[in-house]
Amino acid sequence: MTSAQKIRVAVIGASGYTGADLVRLAYAHPNMQIVALTANSHAGKPLESVFPHLSGLGLPNLVTNDEVDWTGVDAAFCGLPHATSQNVIKALPEHLRIIDMSADFRLRNPETYKQWYGNEHAALDLQATAVYGLTEHYRQDIAKARLVACPGCYPTAVLMLLVPLVAAGLIDASDLVIDAKSGVSGAGRALKQNTLFCESGEGMGPYAIGRHRHSPEIEQELSLAAGREVTVSFTPHLVPMSRGEFITAYARLTAGSTAADCQAVLVERYNDEPFVNMVPDGVLPATQFVRGSNRVMMGVVPDRIEGRVILLSTLDNLVKGSAGQAMQNFNLMFGLPEATGLEQVTLFP
Repeated sequence: MTSAQKIRVAVIGASGYTGADLVRLAYAHPNMQIVALTANSHAGKPLESVFPHLSGLGLPNLVTNDEVDWTGVDAAFCGLPHATSQNVIKALPEHLRIIDMSADFRLRNPETYKQWYGNEHAALDLQATAVYGLTEHYRQDIAKARLVACPGCYPTAVLMLLVPLVAAGLIDASDLVIDAKSGVSGAGRALKQNTLFCESGEGMGPYAIGRHRHSPEIEQELSLAAGREVTVSFTPHLVPMSRGEFITAYARLTAGSTAADCQAVLVERYNDEPFVNMVPDGVLPATQFVRGSNRVMMGVVPDRIEGRVILLSTLDNLVKGSAGQAMQNFNLMFGLPEATGLEQVTLFP
C-alpha cells in the first residue's frame, strides 16, 4: 500500500479523551483519511470547538452516528462507554472493520460481563468472534479479525508485564498483588465529583477496591497463561496528573526461580518489539519516560524478602493504554507496518 492509498476511517465518540487522542494520531497517519467524526451530544459542531488543540486541521464536523454514510467508510474506531458501544457496533454494516476501545467485547464469557457490568450483553454473536487486542500477544488473530477489542489501560500495563512470567512458570499466579495508579484522564471526560480539581488535585487515593472492572480482564488473560483459574488482588489509585499509568506488582517466585530469571524472560520476549522497553541497569520506570508515546517501560527488582520479586510497568493510558494500541491493531488489520503513525518519541519533560 502506498501513502496515496488512504483507508477511510470514522471515529465514533470523538468528543472523549480517547477519541481525541485517536484523532491526533490518525491525522498524522500516512494511510488514514478521517472521513467521519461522531459525538451525538455535540453533533453539528466543529471538533475544534470541543478540543481547541485540534483546530486548523481541516477535520470534518461532528455528526450523529445516524448521519454517517457508512458506505464511504472502511474502518471505525469506537470510543464510546461500555453498554453503549455494543449497541452501536452491532448496527454497523458488515463491510466495516472495527477497533473498539470500550470494555464491551474484552471479556470472553458473557456471564462474566453480566456479573461485572450489570447488564446482559446485546451483541453475543459479535462478542463470540471479537479478538482481544493485546497487540504483542495476539498479532495473528488481530490481523484477520473484523472486530478487535482493545484492552483496558490497566490490563495492558499489567498483562504485558506478567503474562510472560506466568507462562514461563517463574512466578506463582496464585499470589499476585497489583498496585495500580492512573492519571485522571483514565476516568473519562464526563463530569464526576472525584475528578474535580479540588477533589483529585494535590492528593492521591484508591478507588473501586476489590471491584474494579479491569480485574476480570486481567484474570481472564493470566488464567490463559497459567492454564488454570487465576484471581489477583488489584487496587487502583487516582493520582493528580492528566495522563500516565504505573503498575507495581508483588509476586512470589516459584521454586528455583530468581528475579534475574524474570528479567531475562522479559528481555527475550520483548527484544524485537518496537514499543516495549526494559529499563537500563540503575534506572527505574517512571510515567514521564513514556508520556505521549506508545511505549511500555518495564523493570524487575529483587525484593528484600527472600523468594519474592517486585515488577514495574508504566505506559501512557491514552496512547498505549488506548488510542495508540488501537492504531497498532489497525495497522495489523490492514497489512501496514505496525509502527506506522506511532513513531513519536516520548514528550519530556
